[in-house]
Amino acid sequence: MLGILKRGMKQGLSLTWSLGKIIFPITLIMTILQYTPVFPWLMNKISPLMSAIGLSAEAAVPLVIGNFLNLYAGIAAIISFDFTVKEVFIMAVMLSFSHNLIVESAVAKKVGVSWWFVIGLRISLAIFSAWMISMFWNGGGQLASYGFASPDQADPSGVYEIAWHGITTAASGIFQLALIVIPLMLIMQVFREKGWLDKFSRGMAPLMKFLGMKQNTSTTIVAGLTIGLAYGAGLMIQAVEEDGVSKKDMYLAMIFLVSCHAVVEDTLVFIPLGIPIWPLLAIRLATAIVLTAGIGFVWNRRRARKPATRHSYQGG
Repeated sequence: MLGILKRGMKQGLSLTWSLGKIIFPITLIMTILQYTPVFPWLMNKISPLMSAIGLSAEAAVPLVIGNFLNLYAGIAAIISFDFTVKEVFIMAVMLSFSHNLIVESAVAKKVGVSWWFVIGLRISLAIFSAWMISMFWNGGGQLASYGFASPDQADPSGVYEIAWHGITTAASGIFQLALIVIPLMLIMQVFREKGWLDKFSRGMAPLMKFLGMKQNTSTTIVAGLTIGLAYGAGLMIQAVEEDGVSKKDMYLAMIFLVSCHAVVEDTLVFIPLGIPIWPLLAIRLATAIVLTAGIGFVWNRRRARKPATRHSYQGG
């Protein structure tokens, strides 16, 4: 048992280092950029597009911040303005599909999935869902009540404060990553070497088949569903390396997960905004299932006579 834990610890530290080299610099740069003229310029460019999806110009602020930073930063920006319930719901759906875009897309690339594929799919889902809601939902015209949510503390001022804020934010992200990845690697190592993971994969086989994937993709799906793309990347990389996940199945898994990852946490964080969260959850799950199953069905039919190729992650 001690040997299993040592191997799990080694795997956890290795993956933390590998992912940390991506997450730290990107988080640092994006956090600092928030306090430069770059963000106002971006928001100025995006503002004219807001009305097409049922949003006011101010909605560009949380959407840009949420996409370049993370979901929590986007929510903090939302509560800084007076939006209607419909506007908040549209932004919640958009940010559920498309947040922390740079970091999570870079992490997706680590498992061998195209950066631009992930970014394009997430932005497309966000925009299409916003347009659908704006077109077909006539309610939600009252001002949103933000409950117990409160804005962030005062923004840092000055070059040194901003730089220090960026460094501490990035370092905090790596620390949180280690707290999640290392215990997960320990648990997964025990599950693998005890044979429990194989039993779990067999239990997930019907769902994987419906989605067009083989059962060895189950670990990747569960990791992304429960802890998200960034934190779940460790398990995804391990699944690709050790379970022989094909390129096709990894792309299908990513299609599912960009639609519906960290499904519990990323839904519950919107409760303080006073919007209906069950429709939000339903939209994400339905989109993930229908989109993945549809693409998987077409892909499998077209590749029925071609042998699957083993996929590999982009180690570094």
